[in-house]
Amino acid sequence: MTDAALSNPLLAASPLPYGLPDYRAIRPEHYLPAFTEAFARHRREIDAITNVAAAPTFENTLVPLERSGELLHDVASAFYTVSSADATPEIQEIEEALAPLMAAHTDAVQLNPELYRRIASVHAQLDDLNLAPEDRYLVERHYREMTHAGAGLDEAQKARLTEINGRLSTLTTTFEKNLLNDTNDLAVLFDDVTELDGLTEGELSAAARAAADRGITGGWLISLTLFTGHPYLGSLHNRRSRERIMAASRARGTRDNGNDNRPVLREIVQLRAERAELLGYRSHADYVTSDETARSPEAVRDLLFRLAAPAARNARTEQASLQAMADAQAEPFTIEAHDWAYFTEKVRSAEYDIDTAALRPWFEAERVLQDGVFRAATQLHGITFTERPDLPGYHPDVRVFEVFNADGSALGLYLLDLYTRDSKRGGAWMNSIVSQSQLRGTAPVVVNNLNVVKPEPGTPTLLTLDEVTTFFHEFGHALHGLFADQTYPTLSGTNVARDFVEFPSQFNEHWALDPKVLSHYAVNYKTGEAMPPELVAKIKKAATFNQGYSLGEVLAAAQLDLKWHALPASAPKQNVDAFEAKTLADMGLDTADVPPRYRSSYFRHIWANGYASGYYAYLWTEMLDDDAYSWFMDHGGLTAENGQRFRDLILSKGHTMDYGPMFRAFYGKDPDIGPMLEARGLTAGADADTAAPTADGPAQAPTSNSGHTAG
Repeated sequence: MTDAALSNPLLAASPLPYGLPDYRAIRPEHYLPAFTEAFARHRREIDAITNVAAAPTFENTLVPLERSGELLHDVASAFYTVSSADATPEIQEIEEALAPLMAAHTDAVQLNPELYRRIASVHAQLDDLNLAPEDRYLVERHYREMTHAGAGLDEAQKARLTEINGRLSTLTTTFEKNLLNDTNDLAVLFDDVTELDGLTEGELSAAARAAADRGITGGWLISLTLFTGHPYLGSLHNRRSRERIMAASRARGTRDNGNDNRPVLREIVQLRAERAELLGYRSHADYVTSDETARSPEAVRDLLFRLAAPAARNARTEQASLQAMADAQAEPFTIEAHDWAYFTEKVRSAEYDIDTAALRPWFEAERVLQDGVFRAATQLHGITFTERPDLPGYHPDVRVFEVFNADGSALGLYLLDLYTRDSKRGGAWMNSIVSQSQLRGTAPVVVNNLNVVKPEPGTPTLLTLDEVTTFFHEFGHALHGLFADQTYPTLSGTNVARDFVEFPSQFNEHWALDPKVLSHYAVNYKTGEAMPPELVAKIKKAATFNQGYSLGEVLAAAQLDLKWHALPASAPKQNVDAFEAKTLADMGLDTADVPPRYRSSYFRHIWANGYASGYYAYLWTEMLDDDAYSWFMDHGGLTAENGQRFRDLILSKGHTMDYGPMFRAFYGKDPDIGPMLEARGLTAGADADTAAPTADGPAQAPTSNSGHTAG
């Protein structure tokens, strides 16, 4: 190892608790040399396994395989945490250079013929080995994953597969970079504050600060969110201002400039289809869903189409209510996409006496965190949190908390990165910096990222109800990672199927409005007054309002994802705009007033974040989380006993068993779609009598119960 390598903090054990990377010592120039060494070390570890002369066994093949790659995992986790949350131009350059190197290394391991031979040999002996359940499942997963990756192909096929994977890694990185740059470029500048009438004092100060941060004086800059809509569209009185924000949002990646993502995604689609065909599948959608709980695109389409009709029907009813309000204006006009949120709030206020913008004083961020998110976890699971300002995050805004079990034993670290910035990608997410593993002796270190606008210093951070729900959602992912209790890192924590990973997170959303939680954190920051019970009742009563729109936009995005990835390798490259229009028309979701949650050109989930053919997961797991919540309500609600059961049977299981049996062990039956439809107010009509998919695939008839939205 060179002197430079020896001085690289990424190549030495972290001096900090839980293996938290010492970001104070890590500089951008450390990353690529650290990856180079980590790749080389991992190759040597794999060679040591494949060079064993003895016949393959669990002990000489699978155990050392799980021990291998620890340095690479540590370096990659440290880097990709930064590249998603603080992607400076220097970090972006490193990511671009790294993408093909990482793809090539992954293929070198996953397609290694001798390693595959040894794993296949152990797999063939499974019934004779008398392995513990987790050990047996580890063999099955590695065999399945390597087969799925193409380890059984001939050398020519592997060569083409490696070529495709390398190109895809470059394209997905390009998509991400283009999206971040175009999102920043399309932020909407206002030079007259009257154009922003309806925003709060805090929102205006944040917009002024955003402009000042870019060297703009006397202006107000509105940054764009990841999804099509924008939180401010519900508040802005000026129709032209709403139109400008919506138009900018929908234009991302489509402007025939250096950030145009349409050529990028067309090539991604074609290469993914070719890869699927090479691996023996009709399409990328078939390839992906074969290893998910849904098992097939047909099962997914069944779910989407059964939801589409009631969603479209409700959206038309909602639109009529909004149009009636627009017709009553001094200058009547036809409702368009940029008007929907604004008039939704007007109708909500008129019919339910709720002004969602006026709720923000009750949702001060620190109180939501301490007396909401954390308190719910304490009530359910007994865990407690101690802030560690002595431990560094990767950015000054990052806060670090140590987490303890009910008996006082240490559990892990939780990092919170709350605020938006130009270098952070849009949306909200959780990731692990250190994964739990008994074999490696590691405890979990997890991160939650949100994109809340940062107010001026001395001004409280006030959240919308949607942001509160997102906070609880992402913390559900964090709990899934923190409660991991696996021997092997491959099976640990959130390393589960896409259409299961959203189950714990969406389930945790339910506690946001639970009276035992809400009463503690929903306190007016000015008056100290708890949210009045009658206001809470109104919020819950209005919960099913606008569900046609909210479900429709998610369904539209999920269908776009599925249709793009159902294209065979022989299909020509598509005109993106025309393809979108036809896809939505075929599903009955082609109203311009209800755009998809993401257009193809900024649909990061499916082009750059691992959700290709998997965006439906938010709806699939909504079915699971509503059923689970109904079980809680039937058994006493927010209690330590129920929390322990959920931890033991779901949150701590990782990927150590199939998901259908896991869910049934908790609930005692397969999930139903009825609770989800009822929660969204969609049970009326003839659409709710169709069969519901189970956690294993398509199956049985629905009953009835509760629900929430997605990412």
